Amino acid sequence: MAREINLVPDIKGEMIKTLKLRNLIYFICIAVGITSLSVVAIFWLISGGQKLALDGKKTTLETLSKKLNSYSDLNEFLTIKDQVGNISTLTSNKKVLSRTFNVLSALIPTGADTITVSELNVNLSNNQPKLSFDAQANAGKEPYIDYNVLDSFKKSMQYMRYDYGNYVDKNGAKIPAYCMIESGADGATFSDSSRGIYAFWTIDAEGCNPSSETKTSDYTTEDYNGQQVVRIWRTPQYSDWYKQTKVEGQPYMSLDGQISGVEHFNSACITYTGNASQNSSNPKWIESNENCLLVPGGTEGINVSDSSNGRGAGDELVLRFSAVISIAPEVYNFTNSHVLAIAPSGRRNVTDSYVQIQSMFGERARDCAEDDTACSANTNNVNGEN
Repeated sequence: MAREINLVPDIKGEMIKTLKLRNLIYFICIAVGITSLSVVAIFWLISGGQKLALDGKKTTLETLSKKLNSYSDLNEFLTIKDQVGNISTLTSNKKVLSRTFNVLSALIPTGADTITVSELNVNLSNNQPKLSFDAQANAGKEPYIDYNVLDSFKKSMQYMRYDYGNYVDKNGAKIPAYCMIESGADGATFSDSSRGIYAFWTIDAEGCNPSSETKTSDYTTEDYNGQQVVRIWRTPQYSDWYKQTKVEGQPYMSLDGQISGVEHFNSACITYTGNASQNSSNPKWIESNENCLLVPGGTEGINVSDSSNGRGAGDELVLRFSAVISIAPEVYNFTNSHVLAIAPSGRRNVTDSYVQIQSMFGERARDCAEDDTACSANTNNVNGEN
């Protein structure tokens, strides 16, 4: 049996193991170095390629910039483009100052107790429109200077409402606001004493045609100032529209106030409810408008100051005062169409003509003269102050 004798000393064996370990480490270092150099080379190539690409793009952009700046109408084009981009923003922020006429016609009483405005300021610069004015109150009878007129005016603020919405055709398609005529030459809202408020739809005007489901011949037209128009009722015609059973192609108004089959006004504020418990063929209708307050806060929305006795332009005794009234911002928003103020009696104000508005304004009242005891001694002012 052969025997193997290890003649290599132990120290020699350890040295051989160390050399093998050294060679392995050298190999790993060389492999890592080669890999690192390869990665660096790849990154350098990528970086160089990107630089070349960016240089190429820069050259292209400079060329295009020079070409663009060479256009003579560039400034005008950029201005128009900017304005077109801002149309929606401008529209949403636009206010309609002329609606003040309609607001005043609802706010200012014109009966036996009158209030005449001598100076008016309308502030639409923030989200809370305000009407500031100097005015005089006239009771129309003895004692003439009567704070009850002004007190009644203040209390009426809680009953003021407004309404807005859209006119629609028989199929419920919205009719553009510019297609509607809502008042005559004197500015008075169209109204029928027994049937309520209406407007004219210029059905043949450009962009005003009915929706595709109907045609002009499906509507009853009439002539108004040489135009073919369709009369659309803003006030629901309960007796004509309500039916116990809906009939296809005919006007229909349900007990929950939904209207179909007839051109009408879709209100964003007013709801209509019919009560047919007693008479199903002729229900009692209730009109409700709880959310669209013309004067937010009611009596808290008006601030009256500087009341005093005075003489009007006709030498009549009057109560002078200054007031600031806050108005709901939605009333003046351009995006809200067909806005209408509603008088405190609960009926829509339909006498808002420019002729009536003129009668609301007058010469500022004079202070009481020193020797005018009928004026200065009157004690019907607020808290007895003169």
